[in-house]
Amino acid sequence: MELWMIFLIIAIVAVVLEIMIPTLFFINFAFAGIITSLISLFWGNLTNLIFVFLGISLLSIFLIKPFLSKLLKNDTKADFNAEYIGKTVKSIEPINCTSGAVTIYDERWEARTEEGKEEIPENCDVKIIRNESLILFVEKI
Repeated sequence: MELWMIFLIIAIVAVVLEIMIPTLFFINFAFAGIITSLISLFWGNLTNLIFVFLGISLLSIFLIKPFLSKLLKNDTKADFNAEYIGKTVKSIEPINCTSGAVTIYDERWEARTEEGKEEIPENCDVKIIRNESLILFVEKI
């Protein structure tokens, strides 16, 4: 098997792993595998190409991953806000500033009220006003 094929297979395996486990970790190895595969067409033996692959992988992890993380984090937040903020949902547990839950599209989500607001009883309609990570902040309608 030729060297370029080995690194191309590594890249394909890394893409499949990234699809199965979306962590933005394996994509770095896919990028490094493709670049190393192209380099191997013109230069190098296996030992040198392994060092090239590792070097590109490390550079990718430290330079590209933070950029992709920031880019995807902003998109995720925009999508979440567009879909859930302002929706009316049903409380499935009493909600206060430390505990509670609502249901959205038959999924259970942690919910809280703003600090100092009254407790919302179970089976009340509430409006989602904002989110912090996986916790929704709601107000009684």
